[in-house]
Amino acid sequence: MQRKERFENFISHFTAHQPNAETELQYSNPYELLVAVILSAQCTDERINKVTPALFEKYPTAEHLSLCHFDELFPFIRSVSYPNNKTKHLIGMAKMLVEDFNSVVPSDTKELQKLPGVGRKTANVIASVVYEQPTMAVDTHVFRVSKRLGLVNQNAKTPLEVEKQLIKHIPEEHVRLAHHWLILHGRYVCVARKPKCESCQLTHFCRYFEKNFG
Repeated sequence: MQRKERFENFISHFTAHQPNAETELQYSNPYELLVAVILSAQCTDERINKVTPALFEKYPTAEHLSLCHFDELFPFIRSVSYPNNKTKHLIGMAKMLVEDFNSVVPSDTKELQKLPGVGRKTANVIASVVYEQPTMAVDTHVFRVSKRLGLVNQNAKTPLEVEKQLIKHIPEEHVRLAHHWLILHGRYVCVARKPKCESCQLTHFCRYFEKNFG
């Protein structure tokens, strides 16, 4: 099957079955989402959603967070991955957000990446979810699933390579949703160690299934 046909099948399936896919991180404004996404690096959304309610109650704005000290913030996020670094990143991010961006989360991905703790993936998430831009954040799920389905080349070595190939072949109006489609499929069906091919509805165009069970 040609790659173009795989993309057509991919988009057709999910526009019919998950037309309103969205992030599973819980937030109520751009500041909260930015904090949650920074915390979610190499950690589960489920864990982050357990941590953030108390955090947001204590530090409801970037101004509040910018004024706290390491020892005050750390206990709130001690259960997430890399809590030391993330504590420093969150405080630094809040200070810069207040001082350089007037407490407004920027929409430009280059501006977002100036903030401590914000890399390309996080910037793309914010631009996509908050500002509805056609950006593709590539996490481990997107990286794995796009390769297994045959949407990107098997020799793509980096998230940026995968991102560029996906952006090239997915119509702009579907890019925002496609990010969530790939994440959710990877989280619940196309899991890392033992993908649930027996219950997957994408096997008719999946390269991994063709190779292993075709």
